[in-house]
Amino acid sequence: LDPDAPVFDVHDADCAMFYSITNCQEGLRGVSFGNLLIKQVAEDLGREFPRLKTFATLSPIPGFRAWLSAEADRKDGHSDRDPHRDQLVNLLAMLDLPDWTTDKGISAGLQRELSRLCAHYLLHAKSRDQPLDPVARFHLGNGARLERLNWLGDTSLSGLRRSAGMMVNYVYDLSDLERNHEAYARDNRIIASRRLELLARESLLQRPPEKTA
Repeated sequence: LDPDAPVFDVHDADCAMFYSITNCQEGLRGVSFGNLLIKQVAEDLGREFPRLKTFATLSPIPGFRAWLSAEADRKDGHSDRDPHRDQLVNLLAMLDLPDWTTDKGISAGLQRELSRLCAHYLLHAKSRDQPLDPVARFHLGNGARLERLNWLGDTSLSGLRRSAGMMVNYVYDLSDLERNHEAYARDNRIIASRRLELLARESLLQRPPEKTA
């Protein structure tokens, strides 16, 4: 994507990244060719470039920011004073600061907690037993594995508004696609990397509220 980046011999590449896959025709809306398309492309690339071992996406997380706002507005049914809610409100206020992405102090402070919250969102935020995030539903339904978050992977206005600038990698391991798909379709089980699971467990939504004086 960077025209000034050095050009390497493609035959030395060991990783293929899928940046975006969309239905280009209105008549195809709701008809998913994702599984077939990604698997076919991965197999074709693997034959042409035998050194390729990893096939992954760089995907948006379009529902994260809206979910975060909804969580901050949600009441627990017992009290308006919810320590978790207060922390979420503070985080959202920092995201509204101008140029927070270029302020290293603010950005570093946000990265730790927002990454944990985003992992929690991708793994645990559900709608009728399905992931709340539409892109997650697409890739997980195809048998991909939720792999890694990319902090400030998309600093466009849209990326900041929808996902606080974060993007995520879904890995397509051809040997695991069918098993992952079956686990998701049959048991609503999300296959994720160990690091994503650990991040989610450290989220403030899974930690006991901090005691205040």
